[in-house]
Amino acid sequence: MTKDFAVPPVVFPRANNFQQRRFQPPRTSSSSIPFMSFEIGSSFNRGGSTSLEDEEPLLSELGIHPEQIWSKTRSILNPFRINQSVHKDSSDLSGPIFLYLSLCVFQLLAGKIQFGVILGWIVVASIFLYVVFNMLAGRRSGNLNLHTCASLVGYCLLPVVVLAVVLLLFVPRGVGVVRFVVAGVFVLWSTRVCSGLVVSLADGGEGGEHRGLISYPCFLIYCLFSLLVVF
Repeated sequence: MTKDFAVPPVVFPRANNFQQRRFQPPRTSSSSIPFMSFEIGSSFNRGGSTSLEDEEPLLSELGIHPEQIWSKTRSILNPFRINQSVHKDSSDLSGPIFLYLSLCVFQLLAGKIQFGVILGWIVVASIFLYVVFNMLAGRRSGNLNLHTCASLVGYCLLPVVVLAVVLLLFVPRGVGVVRFVVAGVFVLWSTRVCSGLVVSLADGGEGGEHRGLISYPCFLIYCLFSLLVVF
């Protein structure tokens, strides 16, 4: 026997009832924090703050000044007329790092991987020149800091970079005597420039009487770098 189940009728809500039941957001009280809309551009300009257009370039924020690097590099190209005034403003390290990388790249083209060796020698040479100059000049005139010595050693590395280019392109490895003669010329170039800048950057130039003694450690420093290039 079949049983009949009582099924309640399905009643759909009317349109007007559905509109009355639509969701309404709760009203915010006076104690709640209302949503604040703002514009990004206006927030930077409020309170006298600078906009993005007034900010310095990225190279200037990093301490890299291409014009200053070029002027200091160009002053070393003539060993008989060194423009010492451009090196008195500030002693940056961005130019020496560029010359260091250039020397490493040319050595790499010659089949020598010497990135760590050259960097280690630059650090040791800067400390060596700093100690020697301050011991010779004394406490009164020995005011050349380590940062300036590192900058001078790096900038005066330019003749060694030129030497690496000359030996790579023009002088073959079989000609040993010519390579040593050319290397000696560039070493004297670096020695003259470095010793002159070290003396001129000392306040008052009181280390001028010790230029001959300062030239000796500079000569040793750049002899080591030239030996890396020659061999």
